[in-house]
Amino acid sequence: MKKLTKLFVSLLAVFAFASASFAADAAKTPKMEAYAHPTMFGSQSQQTSDADASYIVGAKIYKSKNQIGVQNKDQVIIDSWVKDVMSLIKDQQPFANGQVFNPKMPVLRSELAVILAEGFNLTNKSASKSYSDISSDYWAKDWIYGALNGGVMIGYPDNKFRPDQPVTKAEVFATVAQLISVATDRSLIVPDFNGKEIKYIPRWAIAPTKEVVASKLLDSVPNPDKVNNDEYLSKEQVAYLVGALRQDWAYKNSVGKSGAAASKNYTPTVLNIKLEDRLSARQSNVGDKFSAKTTKDVTIGGQCFKAGSLVKGEVVEVVRPGVKNPGYLKVKFTQIKDGDLCVDFPKNISQAQADMIKNPNFIARLFGFPLSGAGRVVGVVGRSAGSIVNVAGNGIEQFGDNLSNVFVDTLSLKPVAGVKNVGNAAVTLGKGIFDVCKVIVSGAFGIVYEVTDEVRYLIVPKYSNASSLNPGEELSIIY
Repeated sequence: MKKLTKLFVSLLAVFAFASASFAADAAKTPKMEAYAHPTMFGSQSQQTSDADASYIVGAKIYKSKNQIGVQNKDQVIIDSWVKDVMSLIKDQQPFANGQVFNPKMPVLRSELAVILAEGFNLTNKSASKSYSDISSDYWAKDWIYGALNGGVMIGYPDNKFRPDQPVTKAEVFATVAQLISVATDRSLIVPDFNGKEIKYIPRWAIAPTKEVVASKLLDSVPNPDKVNNDEYLSKEQVAYLVGALRQDWAYKNSVGKSGAAASKNYTPTVLNIKLEDRLSARQSNVGDKFSAKTTKDVTIGGQCFKAGSLVKGEVVEVVRPGVKNPGYLKVKFTQIKDGDLCVDFPKNISQAQADMIKNPNFIARLFGFPLSGAGRVVGVVGRSAGSIVNVAGNGIEQFGDNLSNVFVDTLSLKPVAGVKNVGNAAVTLGKGIFDVCKVIVSGAFGIVYEVTDEVRYLIVPKYSNASSLNPGEELSIIY
């Protein structure tokens, strides 16, 4: 009997340990949102699990570091760069007493230096002037001196940099205004942003604030209400602001000040490519590889690659389209190759712009139509059937537990609990029927949606281009 008791206690201990381990693993596992097809219920296949750019698609997790964004063709997104910078600060910055990195908190002077130095390639790390509060092993020392030598930040007269001091919104605007040139009036009226007055702007900061607002750079910054109402911008908001200016310098140069120190350091490379594969938010998955050919000579890493060089890429994020949602792709370009000459692309590629859209010829579309159309319909049916089986299986399991509890509670002389479980069983049955009907309706809609989209691509392919990259299209990649 004692042996059986010891065995039982041991099994309980093992079970408790396994349960705790499972709970810990479950806590670390990102929640994945499954999808059956483009749907009226708005589900999609992709979810970003953390700021380190782990993308989840089709139950596969991929890590992506060198990313570019292609969203709805020519609408450039900068959030990949922002995520990289936030991840860099999080990884480099030491935390004590249980503190954690929060990108929503006010930006510190040290963090602003990192964002500016990373944004404008300010790599001059020599200390032309030392500061008493910047030690030789301070985590942001190299970025701080890069920003100082680049002329985008200055220290204080008491020989201190004050790296852990929060930077006010007005100070951020004044810093950015040094690097842009936008005509504004000379009135001392605080400007509106999104139709509301910007608060916490002192008299000395009105002029730079007006210039930043007029530049439209703030349009890329998240949480516009906080831009208006808070005294400080968050780390994330400042990164978006700098990222918008970085991309403007790289591509349009519409607001950059001539001769600005940072702009001299930021000399983007333009890579012109023509795609050889079709990528679509409807069919492509994270990890899909594709290739392109350069259309002009380009120098990368000190090596000259002739026109016609092979460029390799990979899909890193997919948002499926649905009703009033065109979806989008995010891709990265990994490598350029010309014979034996091969170079990997740098970590951050700032943007991609579709310069010329060429539709595949009608004959090619006509021959591809029955195959792609049939494949997409079968895919919808298969995924819908799988979803129904999953819903039914979970429902039957829960329904069985409810019925079991009815008998257990009743025979344990707990009639109220037994009646309650009868109600739970009815609710489980009703919810299961509702979920199955929802999948069926969504599946029917998905079939109509896919067939309609295939017909549209066959007849007027330009209307299907918002969430796809097609063979023959030319992209200009700026980094």
